Amino acid sequence: MLKKFSDSIYYMPNQDENDRPTLGLVCGEQYSLLIDCGNSTQHAKDFLNEIKKLNVPPIKYVVITHAHWDHFLGMNEFDATIIVNSQTNELLKVWQGYTFDDSSLQSYAQSNVMSDKCIEIIEAEIPNRDHFKLNSPHIIFEKTLTLDLGNKLCVLEKINSTHSNDATIIYVPDEKVIFLGDCVYGTTKDFLFHYKQSLLIPMIEDVQKYHAESFLLGHESICDLEEMMTFWKDLRAASKAVNSSSLDKALESFKLENNRTPNDDELFFIKAFVNDYIIQSLI
Repeated sequence: MLKKFSDSIYYMPNQDENDRPTLGLVCGEQYSLLIDCGNSTQHAKDFLNEIKKLNVPPIKYVVITHAHWDHFLGMNEFDATIIVNSQTNELLKVWQGYTFDDSSLQSYAQSNVMSDKCIEIIEAEIPNRDHFKLNSPHIIFEKTLTLDLGNKLCVLEKINSTHSNDATIIYVPDEKVIFLGDCVYGTTKDFLFHYKQSLLIPMIEDVQKYHAESFLLGHESICDLEEMMTFWKDLRAASKAVNSSSLDKALESFKLENNRTPNDDELFFIKAFVNDYIIQSLI
């Protein structure tokens, strides 16, 4: 079911149980724009069926926020202009070379090309897989792109983020709403969840310069400005405490700086920044 944020913005909430991210709909007077394509053809179809229940302008554009499978595997279902940044495009080219029959999926699982969850979703929610091939995007941009939907502007920007290096964020100026995809999350490498510490402050600055008041994230409910400021504060405090791969030293540093022990969120972030040091030491 779609949730209404305003007269021109709707979103389909994330569903953690089957790895479905939040999908967005922005409507102008002439056209509509979608944010992300879903994790499968079925996810995309469910999204489109909900949109059909609304009286909105035709869908002209679909923006993919980054090249992680759960955000783009439904792209073939959209009769619209698919937009990605150039780095996302290069990553999608790899997936365009994949085949999705049972034998191929088995080989991808054995070589860790695809996660078990990804393969599970593909098998359950992409029919006719023997002939399934991922389409190519239509518009490739480098740094920024502004779209006019008819008295409704959407500003796209590629940023480096703690989650992926190819993140695209989408800002709707007159609504002060920003779609962040997964850019503010951490990521996993060598089975370690970590936050890329060197990219944290530049990413926060890239997001904050838009002066948004509402934030739609890929795997969260919508956040208001106060909630987002708390999120940034916890991330900054955790990052400041970590300058080595020692968790004990980080916790001691945090306590000295803040005169208290970290809350649950801060502890989670501290461990992720420590893991980043561990990963960097292995490179």
